[in-house]
Amino acid sequence: MQFPRGYTAREDREIAAFLAAVIAWGRRDLILRSARRMFNIMGASPYDYVMSGGWKKTAGAACIHRTFFEKDLAYFCKGFRACYKKYGGLEELFASAGEIFAGITLFRETMAAGGEAPGGGKRAALYSRHIADPGKNSACKRMNLALRWLVRNDGIVDLGLWTTISPAKLYIPLDLHVARAARKLGLLERKSNDRKAVENLTAKLREFCPEDPVKYDFALFSMGGER
Repeated sequence: MQFPRGYTAREDREIAAFLAAVIAWGRRDLILRSARRMFNIMGASPYDYVMSGGWKKTAGAACIHRTFFEKDLAYFCKGFRACYKKYGGLEELFASAGEIFAGITLFRETMAAGGEAPGGGKRAALYSRHIADPGKNSACKRMNLALRWLVRNDGIVDLGLWTTISPAKLYIPLDLHVARAARKLGLLERKSNDRKAVENLTAKLREFCPEDPVKYDFALFSMGGER
């Protein structure tokens, strides 16, 4: 969260939130190092970098984080630009879908339509492996994490930047720590960490707090680590 909080403009923050979430896997120190590298590339304003085509100068093969390369960042930038041009903003895109997983699907499709997939050439409009597909039963952990940051407003961690989407509609960012804790507590019976497990666990959490079920993400994750 230090990265989206490092900006003040709305668009800079939401782009930073998605990109920070996208590379949030692996060791914490390496994630932080990679995120600093990525946002240093983008300069003072990620939104300006996206809309001005700054990524054209850095769309190379250099590694940013594990399997995320400069060409992947360029893919995201082209996709973000398509989202802003078509919908006016990322919040408007997700709000238009009416439901979170439908929003992730729409986001994924709009990003793909924005330009070439990593690799360039004739591989235009292919999907990035770094945006999960709800249609293939993915838990979409990193997308749900970014949405949690942007929608919830706890005054401590989450930004509450978006106001047209209710926290009640969010889904739990299901990772190994959350899933393990949920099963230990008897909140989740499903063995696979997939979309169905996310829906089942979130439904159970809504029984405790219908208006903000994802607030339990902090408690569940703390049983196995910290986010």
